[in-house]
Amino acid sequence: MTTGRGAEKPDIRVSFEFFPPNTEKMETTLWASIKRLEPVAPQFVSVTYGAGGSTRERTHATVARILKETGLVPAAHLTCVSASRDDVDAVVASYKALGVNHIVALRGDPEAGVGSQYRPHPRGYQNAADLVGGIRRAGDFEITVSAYPEKHPESRDIDADLDMLQAKIDAGARRAITQFFFDNDHYFRFLDRVRARGIDIPVTPGIIPIANFARIRKFAAQCGASVPDGLAERFAGLENDREAHQLVAAAVAAEQVSALVERGVREFHFYTLNRAELVYAICRLLGLGAPDDVVAA
Repeated sequence: MTTGRGAEKPDIRVSFEFFPPNTEKMETTLWASIKRLEPVAPQFVSVTYGAGGSTRERTHATVARILKETGLVPAAHLTCVSASRDDVDAVVASYKALGVNHIVALRGDPEAGVGSQYRPHPRGYQNAADLVGGIRRAGDFEITVSAYPEKHPESRDIDADLDMLQAKIDAGARRAITQFFFDNDHYFRFLDRVRARGIDIPVTPGIIPIANFARIRKFAAQCGASVPDGLAERFAGLENDREAHQLVAAAVAAEQVSALVERGVREFHFYTLNRAELVYAICRLLGLGAPDDVVAA
C-alpha cells in the first residue's frame, strides 16, 4: 500500500483501556504501552477501578500522571461495589478537582468474584443507573457506561439488559462501550435491538486482542462472551509458540476490526491489557498513528 502527502485517512476513532499497575515491573510495562500508543491520538484512555475501590489510589495516581505527563485525555473508571455513597461521591469530587471530566461508570463485579450474588452496599448506590445519577448530580461529567452484546451474565434476558441501558441513559450517560466479542454478528444484532428501543447514543464495540488465548477464553467464560469454535482452532497447538501465537492474534484482531469497518463502524475501544504491540499494529492497519507522508515501495 502506498500513501502520499495529502492522502485521505479513514475517519476512524479509537480509545484504549489500561489497568493500574501493582508492581514496579507492571508500572514499567504500563507506561511503555501508554507512550507507544500516544501517537495514535485516541479520543481518550480509560483506567480501570477494582471492586470495592481496591485500586482506588492506584487508579487515581495513574489518571493524575496521564494528565501531567501526556497529551492524552483520561477517563477514570468508577464502581459502586462495597462502597457507600459518601465514599463514591468523595472519589468523584477528587476527580473533579484533578480536572478529569470523563468517568466510566460501572456497577462492578461482586466482591466475592464473578458468579457470586451481587449485594448493594446498604448505604451505597444500588446499581449502575443509580451511580450514573450520582455522578451527574456532582457535575457535568461525560459519562460512559457498559453494554453487553451477548447479555450480562447476571441478567434475566437481553430485554432486561436493554432496560438497564435505558435507565443509565435516562440518568445521564452519554455513550456506551460493549463487552468484548469475537463474532461481529453479536454486535450488530445487539445494535439493532438498541436502536429499535429508540436509544441513539454511540455504542462503541469493545475489542480485545488475544495475547494469550487460554487466558482470554477463561475470561470470556466469566463474562458471558462466546468463543467461536473456529477461533479456538486457529490457536490450537500454539500454547508454547509465542511468536506464531502473536502473529495469529494480530491477524484475528485485524480481520475483526476490518470487517466492522466494512459494515460502517468508525469507533473502537481496545482492551489493551497494558500490552501495546497488538493494539498498535491494528491501529497502523487502520491508518492511525502513521507519519503524514509514508511512501512504501
